[in-house]
Amino acid sequence: MVQDIATLMADIDAPRGEVGRLEQIRSGGWLTLTTRILFVNILPLLLLGGGIFYIDSYRAQLLSERYKLARIEAQITAEALAGATRERQEALLIQIGKEQQMRLRMYDAEGLLWADSFALDEPAFVLAEAGPDTWGHTFAVMLDKGVEAVVSAEPVAPYVEPESKQADAWPVLARARDEGVTQIELTLAPDRTPVVTAAAPVGLNGATLMTTRNAVDITEAVREARSTLIIGVLLALFGSTMLSLFLARTIVAPIRQLSNAAIRVRQGRGRDVEVPRMPERRDEIGSLARTISDMTGALRNRIDAVESFAADVAHEIKNPLASLRSAVESLPRVEDPQLREQLLDIATHDVRRIDRLVTEISDASRIDAEMSRATLERIDMTTLVEAIIGSREARAENLNHQINLTHTGWSAVVIGVPVRLERVIENLIDNAVSFSPRNAPIDVAIDNDGEEVIITVSDTGRGIPEEAREKVFQRFHSVRPDTEDFGNHSGLGLAIARTIAEAHDGSLTAISRADGEPGACLKLTLPAAQ
Repeated sequence: MVQDIATLMADIDAPRGEVGRLEQIRSGGWLTLTTRILFVNILPLLLLGGGIFYIDSYRAQLLSERYKLARIEAQITAEALAGATRERQEALLIQIGKEQQMRLRMYDAEGLLWADSFALDEPAFVLAEAGPDTWGHTFAVMLDKGVEAVVSAEPVAPYVEPESKQADAWPVLARARDEGVTQIELTLAPDRTPVVTAAAPVGLNGATLMTTRNAVDITEAVREARSTLIIGVLLALFGSTMLSLFLARTIVAPIRQLSNAAIRVRQGRGRDVEVPRMPERRDEIGSLARTISDMTGALRNRIDAVESFAADVAHEIKNPLASLRSAVESLPRVEDPQLREQLLDIATHDVRRIDRLVTEISDASRIDAEMSRATLERIDMTTLVEAIIGSREARAENLNHQINLTHTGWSAVVIGVPVRLERVIENLIDNAVSFSPRNAPIDVAIDNDGEEVIITVSDTGRGIPEEAREKVFQRFHSVRPDTEDFGNHSGLGLAIARTIAEAHDGSLTAISRADGEPGACLKLTLPAAQ
């Protein structure tokens, strides 16, 4: 018993090292709940932000379509120029250049430039030397370079106008003249916009056509898509972060309150720590707070009960020990054989009393633990009570009292632990035998109304005053008859019986006899087995 109390008090006063580990876990870096909430909510947005790199495939698709268009335009224009006169060819170059926003150049069979749409008329476009000096353009260019680096895009050569007027100065023209088929080339203007150049043979006389288009619209479309996506992701990221922090605050803050209170209770500061109940919260955290608060209250009550029980144990054992010590110390000084015999009887009686107390105390302290591990069975209480009465009569424990058993209602079957319920019935009959006059009958009645099995044990003693009917179930509370020898009972019988009854979801109370006759009546109520 002393060891059980010491173990419980050691659990309450937790080692500081363990509390330190709890603190470390509670505030542990990436393991915190706030970090996890932020990570879970931000991760999808980061994946969405990865769409910036997908847009590069969109850009490649647009360029591929533009290559096809440039090839078709160059071939159609070359066919249109093939049979036309020089004047007609110049007119077509000017017209097509203006309508398609292109620059068209014609080279003869010797590779000399003889017609340029930009020389024949006003240029349809002008290659920008650089973009506007703004943070937006600078950011767009940096983003272009960053995406190209991440996706490992092939480098694109810059667009350069050669000083020579010869066709061979243009690699794309040289390939078209050599192979006799349309060729496409991509370069970058100074402002990093794509320049698509196509070269196609014109007729069969060796002349060639070169078209040049500055595809500014592709860059603008890609940059606009990227900017829109980035702005959307950043706004969503900001909103998600704020909502995540708010959610984390509503979850983590109260959990930390409960954690701090639990740690302080565990450190042994339970009396001055109030675990927050959070009545305003109707969610799971509020339910958790109220559960922990109730659990803490139950723990405090259990600690109080253990401390009170320990004090009562010390007090109850101290009395017979003092008597035993006095008798043992007096024995060497007593010469009278009769007096020595009396001292030995006193010592023997005190030893039996201490042994009974220790047994009862040990039994009382183990009930909760044993009940939690026991296997429940279906028990017919009528059969159990009959067996107990018969066994007591065989051992002459009823002291010539006639025990009358009556049964009404349905079969009195309950779910429980047979050994423990047997202990309850034994204690109730023991109590009735102790308080009943000699040879007086004791009545045991069993009833089952379908919901509860009710067992009453009635005696014809002096009864229990109404104001004392709860006190008889307190530990070590015992008001024995004058005719009974002192120390034959520990005062734990009814307390143990009530504990067992409550462990079976039942109750044990003291009531008046149903027939109005003098005497005590103890009522045991257990849930009936369905």
